[in-house]
Amino acid sequence: MSYQKFHATRLFTGTELLEAGNVLITDETGKVETIINIKDAGENIQQFDGVLTPGFINCHCHLELSHMKGLIPEQTGLVDFVFKVVTQRHFPEDEIADAIMKAEAEMITNGIVAVGDICNNLSTLPQKLKERIAYYNFIEVSGWLPSVAEIRFERSLAFYRDFEKIKNSKYKTQNSLSPHAPYSVSNELWQLLSPCFENKTVTIHNQETNFEDTLFEKGEGDFTRMYEMMKLDTSFFKPTGKSSLRSYFSKMRSAKNILLVHNTFTKEEDVSFVSRESSTVSQNAFYCLCVNANQYIENALPPVDMFRKRACDIVLGTDSLASNWRLSILDEIKTITKNFPSVPLNELLQWATLNGARALQMENELGSFETGKSPGIVLIEGKGIIDQSSSVRRIL
Repeated sequence: MSYQKFHATRLFTGTELLEAGNVLITDETGKVETIINIKDAGENIQQFDGVLTPGFINCHCHLELSHMKGLIPEQTGLVDFVFKVVTQRHFPEDEIADAIMKAEAEMITNGIVAVGDICNNLSTLPQKLKERIAYYNFIEVSGWLPSVAEIRFERSLAFYRDFEKIKNSKYKTQNSLSPHAPYSVSNELWQLLSPCFENKTVTIHNQETNFEDTLFEKGEGDFTRMYEMMKLDTSFFKPTGKSSLRSYFSKMRSAKNILLVHNTFTKEEDVSFVSRESSTVSQNAFYCLCVNANQYIENALPPVDMFRKRACDIVLGTDSLASNWRLSILDEIKTITKNFPSVPLNELLQWATLNGARALQMENELGSFETGKSPGIVLIEGKGIIDQSSSVRRIL
C-alpha cells in the first residue's frame, strides 16, 4: 500500500490546531492513517504554506435556489425576501439544473465535502445522484393554514420517499422531514410531522428576524404583513405569550439532533430553555450560523459571544445564492473573525468541520483527521492564520 504525506505551517485535526512539525499520513484514497512527527515521516512529504484542515461541512444550504443569485436586492428584510423567493423562484428547468451543477462545483472548489441541504422539490436530485459530495437532505415542510396541513405533509412525504431511493456507493445519503419555520407551520402540520423525527437530524429556521418572537408573544409584527401579502386568513392563530423557540421546541423531542438555523435574535433565556429540554431526552442541539446571509437579508449578526458563553454547539452554513454572494465556509469564517475577533481559530475550524459532521450524523467518516476516516483535506492558504486575504483549495 502506498501512502500520502502532508505537512503545512499548521495542521488542524478537527479539535486541535497543531504547529509545524506534524505530518498527516493517508492511504492513496485519502483515508487517514495517522499523524506523526516530521522526523519520523520519511521522504516524499508534500509541503504546504497555510493551514491543513478536514473538509468543511456546510450545515445549511438551499441548493435549489442557486438560479436566484443576485435576483433579490440586499437588505430587503426577511418578509420581503421570503415573499420574493416564493413568487420569483420559478425558472425553466434547464436553467435551474445548470445553476445547481455550478453551485455544487463552487462548494467543492471551496473545500466543502458535505451539505445539509433544504429541499422543497426534486430539482437537486439528478445532481446528487452523481455522488460528488455528501448530503443530508432536509425535506422542508410548510403550511401555515390548518386546512392545508394534510396535503402539504403528503406532498413532502412523497419527496422524502424519492430521496430515500438514493443508494449512493460513495456517500451515505441521509434524509429527514423538517419544518420550514415556526411562522409557516400550523399546529395541525406539527402533529403530522412530529412522529417522523425519531433518530433524525431535524432542522428549522429559527429567530431569523426580531419580530418572529413578537408574532408568538403578541400576535403582532411584520409577519402579519407577509400573511396579508400572501392573502392568508390568520384568524385561527392564537399567540402563546412565549418566544417562538419556546413555543415550538418541545414538538421535536423525538429527534436525535436539532439544527437551529440563523438564530440572529435568539436570547440567552432561549438557549437555557433548549439546554434544559434537550438534556431531558438526551438530544443534541446545534446552532447554525449563516452570518453572510444575515448581513445580506437584514444587515444583522447573531449573538456569537452569547452562544460561546453558554458553550453551545455551533456549526456554520452558507444559506443560498439567493441570500449570499458565494457558497464558501471560509467566507463565513472571515466575517465572523472580522466582527468577533476574540473567537480562536481552532474553535472556528471545529465549527466548520467536526461540529458540522456531528450535526449531520456524519462524524464516523467526516470532520476530523482520525484513523479510518476519509474527511477530505483542505488547505487554507497563507501563513497559518486567517485574514481577509486568505483563500482555500481542496487538496484531496
